[in-house]
Amino acid sequence: MKIKLTKQEIRWIVYDIGNSAFILMVSTILPIYFNSLSSAQGVPESSYLSYWSYATSISTLVVACLGPVLGTLADYQDRKKKIFLLSALCGALALACFWIPSTWFSFLVLFIVARICYSLSLIFYDSMLVDITTDERMDNVSSKGYAWGYIGSCLPFLISLVLVLLYEQIGISMGQAMMFAFILNAVWWIAFTMPLALHYKQKHYIEPKSHPVRDTFSRLWYTLKDAKQQKKVFLFLLAFFFFIDGVYTIIDMATAYGTSLGLDQTGLLLALLVTQIVAFPASLFFAVISKTQDTGKLIKICILAYFAIAVFAIQLDKQWEFWLLAVAVGCFQGGIQALSRSYFAKIIPNNTSGEYFGLFDICGKGASFLGTFLIGFITQLTGRQNLGVAAISIMFLIGYYIFHQVTKIND
Repeated sequence: MKIKLTKQEIRWIVYDIGNSAFILMVSTILPIYFNSLSSAQGVPESSYLSYWSYATSISTLVVACLGPVLGTLADYQDRKKKIFLLSALCGALALACFWIPSTWFSFLVLFIVARICYSLSLIFYDSMLVDITTDERMDNVSSKGYAWGYIGSCLPFLISLVLVLLYEQIGISMGQAMMFAFILNAVWWIAFTMPLALHYKQKHYIEPKSHPVRDTFSRLWYTLKDAKQQKKVFLFLLAFFFFIDGVYTIIDMATAYGTSLGLDQTGLLLALLVTQIVAFPASLFFAVISKTQDTGKLIKICILAYFAIAVFAIQLDKQWEFWLLAVAVGCFQGGIQALSRSYFAKIIPNNTSGEYFGLFDICGKGASFLGTFLIGFITQLTGRQNLGVAAISIMFLIGYYIFHQVTKIND
């Protein structure tokens, strides 16, 4: 039976189309732009991947610290929409200014700011899921959010790609091409933020017992203790920390990894466009089968698939292998992200979704601090990128084992 989306569900899904343009640019064009910027200023090729990894790690570490506090604050009545909108607008503004820095270091600083704002906006966005739909529809709505995010982000990416690759034929400089690309993606992000920001209604919230800020920290402390007592929630977060670490690290580092191996940059960008295109029907497929199949079982399948992908990436050194990897990632990327989000939303209290999704973000995007740091550190230490990727594959095995324990626990 076909499920018709409500207006509120559609507005929620639309934001994924907007913010996905930013993360697609971050995982494709941006590492190549940073490589050209740093190379022109004498940064060794061996250090380029490490610096990019460290910048990503710093941003996720900051979000891991701020996320739970702001997520808890957002659970008060009418706070979530305001903090969400502020995060999204600041992130888009920083993106629009990416063309301004003239040194590689100042560019990385601005990149860190934009990525922090982007990640914070997703905490509030994810926690809105309990307000815009029901438990029975969560898997379907969450999967469609990722699906439309993947395919919707392709349009600004393709325009940006044309600007970057054909700037001479168009009659502009490379600097102007990047400026137009950054501003285009920023405007796209803002445009698809507004429907949700204007019409979202926070159904589940709590009333502060004292001063909201002071009460936020006491509630956060209680939630941390409560999560440890709720075995299923605690173990899920622990499992999620490990298996999603590999997922986000692969997303963040794919182009940077391929570039450091000396693969053709145009081929890398087109391969990752294929990932987005494949991820669209794949995510919709998971939305359909989640109606009849156990969500826990589907997540396990995705984790094992990603383990195989990480193992394959260890020996990657040819362009066609990167293309095969891109297709494989597209098949499971949306599924593991969407189903993990909806699975977690079902096992937490609705009225404190913000603070719980703050913890979720620590174990999610905050977890990729470890993966990106490992790749950067091991690459710099040994000079071999594939050894860093090998460490990521172990994360999937640990995550699978812990999640298997989670599925044994009855609600």
